[in-house]
Amino acid sequence: MTLDEILDFVGALDGVLPLSPAPGDGTPEISWGDTFFYYAPDCTVPTTAQPFATVVTKDYPGDASSRLDRPGFFRVNMAAGKAAFTEWTADAPGDPSAVDAVITHPVYGGMGWLAVVNPGARTETVTRDLLRTAHHLARARHERRAG
Repeated sequence: MTLDEILDFVGALDGVLPLSPAPGDGTPEISWGDTFFYYAPDCTVPTTAQPFATVVTKDYPGDASSRLDRPGFFRVNMAAGKAAFTEWTADAPGDPSAVDAVITHPVYGGMGWLAVVNPGARTETVTRDLLRTAHHLARARHERRAG
């Protein structure tokens, strides 16, 4: 999967607000070029909710183990819930720099986040499934709060 395919796929899910920080918009420079996906059917950035998925294109301070400093590398991060997290990490958290493998998020794994560096043939289907699951969970949280 290319970066654009992922952005298009998640952006097409109902109620998704993608945020892509860029120069001049008041966001920290480190976030420029990355994308954060919120469930926000009213197109308003939630003040109390975290994104349900992100795509990062570079190493962040304290998060360099995926080695995103390699040209053309990116990581898809997903809050796909406890069941998916347990299913995919039961054996081991995985090598955070492994390509095309579902791994425990190197920083947010303790909160149940999964990640895939450069999804490819092995993980394209599961990455889409995990993104759908993360979206579904975010929508359910939103509906409970609005409830």
